[in-house]
Amino acid sequence: MTTRAGAARGLSVGLTYDLREHYLAQGYSEVQTAEFDRADTIDAIEAALEELGYAVDRIGHVRQLAERLVAGDRWDLVFNICEGINGIGREAQVPALLDAYGVEYVFSETLTCALTLHKGMSKDVVRAAGVRTPDHVLVREPGDAANVNLAYPLFAKPFAEGTGKGVDAASKVASPPQLRSVCRRLLREFRQPVLVERYLCGREFTVGVLGTGRAARALATLEVHLLGQADAEVYSYRNKEECESLVKYSLLGEGDLRGGVEALALRAWRALECRDAGRIDIRLDEEGQPSFIEANPLAGIHPQHSDLPIMASMTGMTYTALIGEIMDSARLRLGRAAKTRSMAA
Repeated sequence: MTTRAGAARGLSVGLTYDLREHYLAQGYSEVQTAEFDRADTIDAIEAALEELGYAVDRIGHVRQLAERLVAGDRWDLVFNICEGINGIGREAQVPALLDAYGVEYVFSETLTCALTLHKGMSKDVVRAAGVRTPDHVLVREPGDAANVNLAYPLFAKPFAEGTGKGVDAASKVASPPQLRSVCRRLLREFRQPVLVERYLCGREFTVGVLGTGRAARALATLEVHLLGQADAEVYSYRNKEECESLVKYSLLGEGDLRGGVEALALRAWRALECRDAGRIDIRLDEEGQPSFIEANPLAGIHPQHSDLPIMASMTGMTYTALIGEIMDSARLRLGRAAKTRSMAA
């Protein structure tokens, strides 16, 4: 039997990432760099890949990747966790560049990375696939807030941000004047449309998913419990940044609720054509029915602080085993790509 390390032996893996300290040194703010990675995350990924038998080459951000590709460098796979800094398609920049050079990579493709960052469009796609999600509208300029025709309370956030950026105690909106005020502030601060959706008052979960297409499976479901000093009723930027003191996480146990939550998450995962690993955020409505909130195809992967590794650890899976499962999923595409090239030749 071929071991996982044996299968990985000899395969080169490039590592693309946005290092938070790099952008802070250039003058970007703590909020602007909130989605970027710390050095110890890169160290942990590299150590896990090397333990699995891969030969790792640190590349860095998208411009460093471009320089390496132009210089002729190639890898069997690129382990991509770049979030990007500019534009609505910023999470798709590295996948698009690798596609152009015919280099296979880990995690989701160009279209999926661009689509899921646009929270309104991703909700439209999953709804068309029969996945329940709250009614929503986009507010593109301050005057649009007066035309929002949804039942209060509502929830407002930037339409293309992650890590809770732009989400705070004021994000739950109870009246038209509050909505106008929140939208004006978010439009001014983030310079992008505001997603306004019906507020869901129930329990909040994030589902870890491993695999691609029909092979995708739910790893576990993590429930988010906000503690007494946390921003109430919203999983805000502050709550996420200070999660060690403001948030408690627990695994959702076996039962009908977990079954329903994970089934909905997998339908959304497949509808958005996400690959290899990530998370789907779910919240219950006033009737206890689960609804899709958003997809995270480039989920955080810090071994101690990110949700996906946390739930893996809580199920007894080591960090190296988690990285191994992700690589197993991505490596399947290497065989298909080689077969396609052979047939073309």
